[in-house]
Amino acid sequence: MDNFEFYNPTKIVFGKGVENQVGAETAKYAKKVLIHFGGGSAIKSGLLDRVRASLKSAGVEFVELGGVQPNPRVTLVREGIELCRKENISFILAVGGGSVIDSAKAIGFGVPVSHDVWDFYEYTKTPEKMLDIGVVLTIPAAGSESSPSSVVSNEEKQLKRGLTNEIMRPRFAFMNPELTFTLPAYQTACGAADIMAHIMERYFTNTKNVEFTDRLCESGLKTIINNVPHVLENPDDYNSRAEIMWTGCVAHNDLFNTGREGDWGSHSIEHEISAIYDVAHGAGLAVVFPAWMKQVYKHDVARFAQFAERVWGLEMDHFNPERTALAGIHRLEAFFSSIGLPVRLSEMEVPADRIPEMAKKCTGSGTTGNFVKLDTAAVTEILNRAK
Repeated sequence: MDNFEFYNPTKIVFGKGVENQVGAETAKYAKKVLIHFGGGSAIKSGLLDRVRASLKSAGVEFVELGGVQPNPRVTLVREGIELCRKENISFILAVGGGSVIDSAKAIGFGVPVSHDVWDFYEYTKTPEKMLDIGVVLTIPAAGSESSPSSVVSNEEKQLKRGLTNEIMRPRFAFMNPELTFTLPAYQTACGAADIMAHIMERYFTNTKNVEFTDRLCESGLKTIINNVPHVLENPDDYNSRAEIMWTGCVAHNDLFNTGREGDWGSHSIEHEISAIYDVAHGAGLAVVFPAWMKQVYKHDVARFAQFAERVWGLEMDHFNPERTALAGIHRLEAFFSSIGLPVRLSEMEVPADRIPEMAKKCTGSGTTGNFVKLDTAAVTEILNRAK
């Protein structure tokens, strides 16, 4: 096990109707805020009205900026930065899923600086301070409600880049599983793949003697595998929705990767797909992750066999553990298909002609990933496996 520090200051308020308390919590930090949200669902469901009412009852003024899209755009982030400056905003309340939260984070650390916010995502600048943010979560997937990460797309450059910095953790997150009842089945499934990918990026590690966090990761994966079919059959299953929402939060709050090195190669590869073709992030991960596994499993057959045995309940073939490892990969792929997700680029209508470009953008002049260092040729092969 590696040395580590773990600190997560995000306050979680979880359960039925908790969004009605958001005004009192927000008032502890600011008297005027930006409400940042996506499209029609927050309005149609009445959630935005409840948030407004809660803020008003707590004496908190607000301005609003909607329109966040999946794979959030830096153009809207820039608009939000200017709005916050104009209105003298010191706090951002994100009402939505990972895209809304990531966009809010980008606005938050873009306001205090004079240079373009995209400089942070090109890693030529490092954020040192930002506006405080809070969250009312509507989609369990990205885990951004308590993570130190933000991912934003630059549509002009057809790039999607992630940024991690501890100052980005929200002050609080209100999480009501009831708000997920109306999610379309496909969006629920994409969220599940995103959660599983966050866990698997941590699970496949070169760090030895990490049994405790191995077991945490395996339990998280099994919880998603067990509960997603329930909510696809019965969208109003509160208990299963709650299990998924809480697992999604913990999957990306850094607890599961304490003392171990994560990989993150599959995320880097998927970012290039969604940057160009604007596919759902979870769907892209459902395509990339099995292809990545098929490429790298021989690096540590024992770990992949353990994944097959402990997560999928497959019997270990002690005379041929490679057979067990491959069976686990196929079970993952079959699970994604069973919940309505693509497992090939062609299923997302992503053509193969830009694979060389995506591979090059992913690695630049170096490599991506830690479990196995992937150069441009290796990423190209993974994308070809995914065709």
